[in-house]
Amino acid sequence: MRHRPARWARAEWGPLYEAVRGPLVRRRWRAVPMTLAAVCLTAVIQVVQNRPWGYRPVQDLGAVRAEDPLWLALLRTPLSLFVPALDLPVWGALAQTLLVFGIAEICLGRWRTLAVAYAATLAGTLYARVGIHLGVLPASDAQVVDTGPSAAVVGLAVFVSLRHHAYVTASAVVLAMIVEVLVKPNLAGKEHLAALAAVLALCAGARLLRRRRGPWRGCRGRQRGPADAVSSSSVLPPSQSPTIRRGRSQRRSCR
Repeated sequence: MRHRPARWARAEWGPLYEAVRGPLVRRRWRAVPMTLAAVCLTAVIQVVQNRPWGYRPVQDLGAVRAEDPLWLALLRTPLSLFVPALDLPVWGALAQTLLVFGIAEICLGRWRTLAVAYAATLAGTLYARVGIHLGVLPASDAQVVDTGPSAAVVGLAVFVSLRHHAYVTASAVVLAMIVEVLVKPNLAGKEHLAALAAVLALCAGARLLRRRRGPWRGCRGRQRGPADAVSSSSVLPPSQSPTIRRGRSQRRSCR
């Protein structure tokens, strides 16, 4: 009975722990250069936007609102991910970025991490625009400034958890976001749900693609040893083939 929680923890987080531990032990902070750059950028932007001379440039370059033209919102979206919300403590954004982005960078790689992060952020931004247009969201939400890494953090947490079979953790993140919307139904919470929907769609698409490519890649990518090398003359009848007849133990199959 005492060992049951430990067994559950190993089953839930063991694959993820093994994936993260090796690169961190070997390379330490060099394993997450993109994450460190993101944390430093977020900290610098926080300092700049709290200066009288820096607030307006940060807003012009990284503040996204649903009332903005779509092309302008798309241009500002990349930087908006690293602009901390003014009404929230900056240490929260820094801690989220360091932890979740760091794990994702090790498990997924730099560019895939950025792709999932921006897909989640963009899904939330587009949801606000579409929701206001359809009347699902109040018109006042069009003026709400949409910045910060929260949507990207939520999306990456679920994506990495599902990829490493931590299904309870992924379910807990989804449930927490649902509870957030029920307790405080603001625009940020609803955008988090939109980000989760986009990430779950990405996970489903990636799994379907792996299933379709799996058998084909397995046969093509199989390395052939000396006993597997068969010359073109082996297609000749046995009486004309120079290849010695193989026994059952020497045969190979892609099945």
